[in-house]
Amino acid sequence: MAGNSFGQLFRITTFGESHGEAIGVIIDGCPSQLPVDMEYIQGELDKRKPGQSKITTQRKESDTVRILSGVFEGKTTGTPIMMLIPNEDQRSKDYNHNTDVFRPSHADYTYQTKYGIRDHRGGGRSSARETAARVAAGALAKLFLKTQGIEIVAHVSSVGKINAPNVEIKTAQEFIAQRELNIVRCADPATAEEMIEFIDSVRLDGDTVGGKVSCHILNCPVGLGEPVFDKLHAELGKAMLSINAVHGFEFGSGFEGSEMRGSEHNDIFVKTHLGDVKTITNYSGGIQGGISNGMPIDLKVAFKPVATIMHNQATVDANGDAAEISGKGRHDPCVVPRAVPIVEAMAALVIADHWLRNRNTQLPL
Repeated sequence: MAGNSFGQLFRITTFGESHGEAIGVIIDGCPSQLPVDMEYIQGELDKRKPGQSKITTQRKESDTVRILSGVFEGKTTGTPIMMLIPNEDQRSKDYNHNTDVFRPSHADYTYQTKYGIRDHRGGGRSSARETAARVAAGALAKLFLKTQGIEIVAHVSSVGKINAPNVEIKTAQEFIAQRELNIVRCADPATAEEMIEFIDSVRLDGDTVGGKVSCHILNCPVGLGEPVFDKLHAELGKAMLSINAVHGFEFGSGFEGSEMRGSEHNDIFVKTHLGDVKTITNYSGGIQGGISNGMPIDLKVAFKPVATIMHNQATVDANGDAAEISGKGRHDPCVVPRAVPIVEAMAALVIADHWLRNRNTQLPL
């Protein structure tokens, strides 16, 4: 089905279910001769995998990735790359209670109505477990972008009503190192401690909470994005909104920009001492007219609270009759700490795809 694929030239197709044998991804269009750093790819998956800390689900998956095709002697061959991630710690019995009952705010009812059948074990294809395949593909895209000097960094900028201040990015490596010092993946240490304490209290209450991930694309060249329907911010928005539990996306000044005047919001162009063109401010978020302008691309992604809570809730069964359901199994009290590498991965897939598309824009001089 087309809904399982993403991208045009750098194109991925994911497959598998939460409680199946494995999940995986096929990447088509990755240029040949790219060195494949398996340690880096596995490291990105380790940031997303379950069971990391007390504020994540306790499902234990190593998320060990294998590459079955498209790589020879450590480099991509230009042919389709298949990555496979076995499932190791499924507890399907945890979901026996909702075989014929629809969980509130989950995909149970919509999948059952659309397809006439659904995998009730962890949501099947609708489970966020599918995002591990995206992270694997996104890690390869990030390796490709690094050869062009493009870096992508993200961190948890809010949990509930706790908001981190803006954190200066001196280098991508330094920012990531600072973020990884705490289990919530917030680059501001003081805010991180407050977030962790709050998430743990929510967990002990048997409840969940949402949050936001801020992402920054650094050293993106001018010219990525198409002028009408495939505007770069539209492509990034689609990518982010396709992630499980995402309920909001904004870039640049976002919704706050609607409260400003044009005289405040316009980004004034200047010529730097290096001879290139920059803007004094960056309310445009690095994108103007749907095309990157060379400034950092700033975006923010809002995640809703995880739908499974450890309380009894009223619902209906498959016959439409009133029923009650209680949360069971292993679930995240807050998804954003594990969502950081997913946001980075989806941003990388968009930028890699548009970098390749942009090569065909002009005739060579």
